[in-house]
Amino acid sequence: MIYFDHNATSPMHPAARQAWLEAVEKFLGNPSSPHRVGSRADAALSEARQKLASFLGCDALDLVWTSGATESNNMTLHHFASSLDGGSVVWLSAVEHPCVLEATKHYFPRRHQFIPVTRSGVVDLDWLREAMAKERPGAVAVMAANNETGVLQPWREVLTLCREHEVPLFCDATQWIGKLPAAGLGDCDFVSGSAHKFGGPKGVGFLKCPAKGRVEPLLRGGMQEEGRRAGTENVAGVLAMMAALEVREAALSEARTEDGKWKMEKGREAFEKRMLATLPGAEVVGANAPRLWNTVSALMPEANCQSRWVVKLDKLGFAVSTGSACASGKEEPSHVIAAMGYSPAEAGRVLRFSSGWETAEEEWSALLRGLIKVYRGIRDR
Repeated sequence: MIYFDHNATSPMHPAARQAWLEAVEKFLGNPSSPHRVGSRADAALSEARQKLASFLGCDALDLVWTSGATESNNMTLHHFASSLDGGSVVWLSAVEHPCVLEATKHYFPRRHQFIPVTRSGVVDLDWLREAMAKERPGAVAVMAANNETGVLQPWREVLTLCREHEVPLFCDATQWIGKLPAAGLGDCDFVSGSAHKFGGPKGVGFLKCPAKGRVEPLLRGGMQEEGRRAGTENVAGVLAMMAALEVREAALSEARTEDGKWKMEKGREAFEKRMLATLPGAEVVGANAPRLWNTVSALMPEANCQSRWVVKLDKLGFAVSTGSACASGKEEPSHVIAAMGYSPAEAGRVLRFSSGWETAEEEWSALLRGLIKVYRGIRDR
């Protein structure tokens, strides 16, 4: 099987697997226990926290270990609901991940405002600038990179605006971290990430919190994580996550070409060019915006529904997606594609191909051959 669904989950990197195995053997104690075995586990967590802080550019004590981005994002919205005054409105981009969208609807059912995006899927900074000049929201949520389209969001510019108006910024960086340098993300008030998106294990992630003020815990119980998240920490998971992130950050430091592009973009760009030339009516969603080097969101030719494409490609040995893995199974079209101005019929023709660090250029070429074969079969039928 040739795997093109890394935005849903990425296979565990060997370095992460080795770190996990070693941690299970070496750090068997509970980090909260007072004996030496527990202290060793706690020291390992502290060292990992410092490493992550150095990548993000924040203080180690700003970081909370969680079970993943969904928990981190829900914790952030829970905190806003508990700490903002009763009339505060949360603004979030119209293309946020379902766990941010649904958590916002839950905690702020009548007190949220969507920030529109352009046809390319980028947050409309002009709209945001004008709106914030008239009204001060309680908080703003803008992701770093979109999970369906790969479109990069202007989180740095949004952060500048939020600082000017003294508004906290929450940035879901789940798809950014491990694919692009994490440096600077720590400047945001809240930042979430998940290990399994970049080669770490499932079930572990983090939330970067503000340096000042109390953070309202989502999970209550013990006083782990400075009272911000109850429950025994997943030491092996955290160490495996950091092993994977160290590998990715090291690779990113050497992955730029002379013209400023990423070396990993070559296969994707060749695929897009040939796909557009070969499949009539095909379109790359968000083509005019900066995107993750690994992601292609493609509007397929008008040749039956997207699920048929996925099934037929699967039979040919290709794992692809229709968009967000967390939204699969829903009948309604993608809210991300809809926010970009596409019709429901067009949204029903979108497939997502997301490669990994180890994906070869030939695998992109093989995917195109598979698409052509599926298209011809559907067309002829």
